[in-house]
Order: sequence, then C-alpha cells, then structure tokens
Amino acid sequence: MKTTQQTALITGASNGIGYELAKIFAKNGYNLVLVARNTDRLNEIATDLRNQYNLEHVVVIGKDLTQPNAAQEVYNEVQGFGVDVNVLVNDAGMGEYGVFATETDLDKELAIIQLNVVSLVHLTKLFLKDMVLSNEGKILNLASIVSIMPNPYMAVYGATKAFVLSFTEALRNECKETNVTITALLPGATNTDFFHKAGAEGTRAHKQAQSADPAKVAQDGFDALMKGKDKVVSGLMNKSQAAASNVLPDTFLSQLMRKLMERPSEDEHAENHVPSTASTLVSLAVIAGAIFWGYKKYSKRALPI
Repeated sequence: MKTTQQTALITGASNGIGYELAKIFAKNGYNLVLVARNTDRLNEIATDLRNQYNLEHVVVIGKDLTQPNAAQEVYNEVQGFGVDVNVLVNDAGMGEYGVFATETDLDKELAIIQLNVVSLVHLTKLFLKDMVLSNEGKILNLASIVSIMPNPYMAVYGATKAFVLSFTEALRNECKETNVTITALLPGATNTDFFHKAGAEGTRAHKQAQSADPAKVAQDGFDALMKGKDKVVSGLMNKSQAAASNVLPDTFLSQLMRKLMERPSEDEHAENHVPSTASTLVSLAVIAGAIFWGYKKYSKRALPI
C-alpha cells in the first residue's frame, strides 16, 4: 500500500462506483471522508477500510444530498473535524425512468437535479475555493456517456450529466494557471443498483450493464484523475459511441439511446440469436466512430498544416 497524508472526500460512497473509488483511494493510502445517506453502511465500510489498509482517519458523514442545505452541512462538518480535503469526488447521483410528459415523478426529478447538479456545484464551490487558495487539489466529477448524447426515457438524468461535463470542462480551463486539476469520468451503463433505483430494470441498457464492472470504471477514473486528465470514457464500446457522437446527428443518437433504454419485446427475448435493433445501431455507431477516427488520421497526414 502506498502512503500519503492526503484525504479524499467521496460522495455516494456506500455502493457502486463510489464504493469502488473509496477502496482504491484507501489502497493508495488516502484518508477518507465518506458521504452518503446510509450511515450504517458507511460505518461498515469505514471499519473495513480502516482495518484493511491501516488508515489513520476515516470520517463518516451521513447526509442526504437531495436536501438543499446538505452540501453546506457536509462542508461545515469537515471543517469541524479539522480535515483538509485534497481530493473531492462528486459521485452521488440518481435517475428516474419513464416518459417525461406522462410517466415520471416531478418531485423525484427535482430531487435528481438537486443531487446531480445543485449539490455537486455547491460542494465544488466550497472545496475548490480552498484548493485554489492552497494551490493544490484534485476533483473527479461523475458524468456519463449520456453527457454527450440525448437520453430518452431518462431525459432529466441525461441533462444533468451533460451539465456536469460542461461544468467540469469550464472549471478546468479556469484553473489552468493553478495546480488544481478537474476530471470528468464518463462511464456507460454499469453493474450497480442504479437501474433498480431508477425503475429501469429489464431495459436493454440494464442488460448491457451486467458486463460492466464498477471496479474497472472506478480504476479508470482514478488513473485519469491522478494523471490530471480532463476526462476519461470508460469501456471500449463507450469509447466507440463517444467517437461516433462527433459525426452522427442528434436525431440518430436519440433513437439509438431510446432503443437501448427500452425493454426488449417478447419476440426479442425468444430469439436471442437475432441481433436487436439496439445492437445494430450500436454496431453502426462503432463503425461510424472508426470511420471518423480514420478520416481524421488520414486528413492530418494528407493535408499537413
């Protein structure tokens, strides 16, 4: 285990990618501040990580970041503990599945905006100011592959993640004269409890998520953060989709994502050997991404400037 006197604060640390990030930071010798609603679960994690990696400090803050004052309360508690946060990980997030106009719950969607956007901005404001004053620090923001393409059936979630990516890139530019770096992690559908909580179980995206290990996503994010990268897309298929998003029209991308977010028909369940429309669209996206990459590479060689 590496040793460091630094501290990482991780929101959404009780499960999924946030939990995997907590384990990675602990393995690399970081003291931890773990934030989530489930205090009992956080205490279990804190005990395990403290004992396994011989950490000096693991602070647990049970807080519901869908509440307007929660971010300020987290900051105040950290200040009260006398902890200097060197790394902020804004992982906490949630979604709501369904047709926006007729099926989804407005109160939950407003809570999603509060959690995914408002609390993230609030925490970033408070801790980034301290980092800039000390001229040292790192921030990892959980965006998503849907940050760069429309996301039917999870329209509010997708829009919040687009905000996170844009916000991250803008702040990175503002901090370029400092030793503070800000990184966005863009995973695709991942094998966590996200789909269950969002009511999106059984969708094609949920099925796709079963093969995506949150530990691998977390490691990709940690590595990019430590290297000071601006962003990282985790997963080969997601990288292909990201490349394709540069050349494919939004109408096509919307249809692609709609198919992925739909539940398969009975016929599709019965004929698993027949490629689904979603699979075909994904393949086309991969091909388009490859063509775009090849075109750029060729153009640079053929027309040097």
